[in-house]
Formats: sequence, C-alpha cells, structure tokens
Amino acid sequence: PRALSLTPSRCSGVGLALCQRLLEEDGRIHLCIACRNEQKSEATRDLLLATHPAAQVSTVEVDLGNLASILRAARELRCRFQRLDFVYLNAGIMPNPHVNFKALWHGLLTGKLLHMLTTAEGIMTQTDRLNGDGLQEVFATNLFGHFMLVRQLQSLLCGNEKPSRLIWTSSSNARESAFSLSDYQHAKGQESYSSSKYATDLTSVVLNRKFNGQGLYSSVVCPGLVMSNMTYGILPVFLWKLLMPIMWLIRFVAKTYTLTPYNGAEAHVWLFKQKPEYLDSLVKYHSCTSGLGKCYVEPRKMDVDEEIAEKFYQKLLELEEQTLEKYHDLLD
Repeated sequence: PRALSLTPSRCSGVGLALCQRLLEEDGRIHLCIACRNEQKSEATRDLLLATHPAAQVSTVEVDLGNLASILRAARELRCRFQRLDFVYLNAGIMPNPHVNFKALWHGLLTGKLLHMLTTAEGIMTQTDRLNGDGLQEVFATNLFGHFMLVRQLQSLLCGNEKPSRLIWTSSSNARESAFSLSDYQHAKGQESYSSSKYATDLTSVVLNRKFNGQGLYSSVVCPGLVMSNMTYGILPVFLWKLLMPIMWLIRFVAKTYTLTPYNGAEAHVWLFKQKPEYLDSLVKYHSCTSGLGKCYVEPRKMDVDEEIAEKFYQKLLELEEQTLEKYHDLLD
C-alpha cells in the first residue's frame, strides 16, 4: 500500500506526528511527504528513517497555495505511482490571526466562554490577501489547492482493487455562519480560516456522493486544539507560557484540548484502520484527549447543507476549468 501524506509547509506539527504514527501502524507502507520546502521535507524524511530505517519514505515538493506547483507535483506523482491508497490533506494556514478580547469578555458574562474557547467561535479573525494566482490566500491553500491536487490525481485514486481514501483536516471552527456561497473565497469577511474549513466539510460530502461508486471515499477530521506553529502565532510566546498550565486543567472539561501533535493525529490514524464503506460521510471525526491523557475519537454529525454543498462543488469545478485554461502547458 502507498500513503501520500500532505503535511504543512514546515513539515511539523500534526503532519509530522501523523507520519510517525502511520509508520508505527504499518511499516510496509510507502509514505510520500509533500511539502513546499524541499530542505525541510528531506530533514523530515531523515528524521523518520532514523526511527524506522526499513521504511519507504519519499518526498515531493508542492506549494498548495500555488496552482502551477500543484500541477507539476501531480504530474510527478502520476509518473511515480500506479495508485494511492491514502491522501492526507493536512496543509493549512491562518495568516495574521487576531483575538477579539471584547468577544471573550462577552462570552464570560453570558456563560458561553467554554464553548468559545473550544471552537474559537467569534473570537478569532484573520486578515487575508490575494496570492499570486489572484485567489484569496486562505481559500487557495486550505481548500482549493487540495481540491485541484485530488482532481489531478483522480486516475490514481479511482477504480483500484481496494478503496482509496481522502482524509481532510478540518476544524471545530468550521461554521456555516462564516461561509457564503456568493463569497466562497471569503474576500469580504474576517473569518477566512473558519470559512475555508466549512468549505472543506462541504467538499468532502459531495466527493463521497460523486466518487464512492468508483472506490474513492472522503472523510474529515478535527485534530482539536494542538499547540503548533500555527497556534503559537496567535498570541505572544510569554502569554502561552502563562496559559499552558490553565489549558492542561481545561482539558478535564474540554476533551478537544489535545494540545500535542501526537494526540491531535488520533482521528487521522484511527481512520487509517477503518473500512470506509462503514463510515458516515456526514460525520466529522474529532481527536479527543481525556484529562488524564487518554486519546480517543469522537464522531460528530456535521452541520452541512447538502444542497449548498452541491452548488459550491459546481463553483469549484468552474474555477478549476478557468485554472486549467491558464496553465494548459502543465497538463499531460
């Protein structure tokens, strides 16, 4: 079997923990690490081989926020592999995050603080921008880049003897209220991360409807609150040091405070061991950790409008068509 794991650009956090845990589960897999930084992906490969010297680990360079890079990477992967059993779609960004302390105070007064702390609902905003392809950067990196890659790898994912799997890293911060079909790139709002993760949930639902019959299954997971490079960018380092003891205590009542990348990868690894035919396509699988540190997975029904999901998917196809016309020279 071959597993393609798309890790964040720094090849760290949940992405690295996922790679380590997949090799612990099955040392026979061929693990291909996809990162935008070639040097760091090679360093990650060396790190994995140090603990699993007999493993098959390769790398491919891809920037999920750059459409030309995605098309080149997909072409390379089609040359290297005959099939892909698992594709972990884990890359993501949250640029210029800001905490709304006024909303936090309001949550404290109204008794909604714990809910806000576990979902970041109403307390996290981002300042987005256009990327080099003229797309909103968060939408492009967190969703559309993955979508384009999946579409370009379709020949390796469909019609195989065994089912192939897409496993998307979503978030408990994915909210319908942050998403608008008329502004699906979230150019006019300040919650681009939440919008992109809700769009991820919508996309996964439609992919199952379109491709289960061809042996391709899609699932979404939430790693919980993990202390990673993305999280550390939200507040100054000294504040995190002050807050960490409190966060460990919060975990006794907030099971989604997984905190470590190893714990955050629990749902990803759990799905690696499941038969996709028995999974619910409308469920998000959450990594959870008990107050005493026990890891487990909790399925939760997603709040998605399937009619909007279908309309959004059609918009993605239209955007894909425009993209392929622009980069036709990179197609086979």
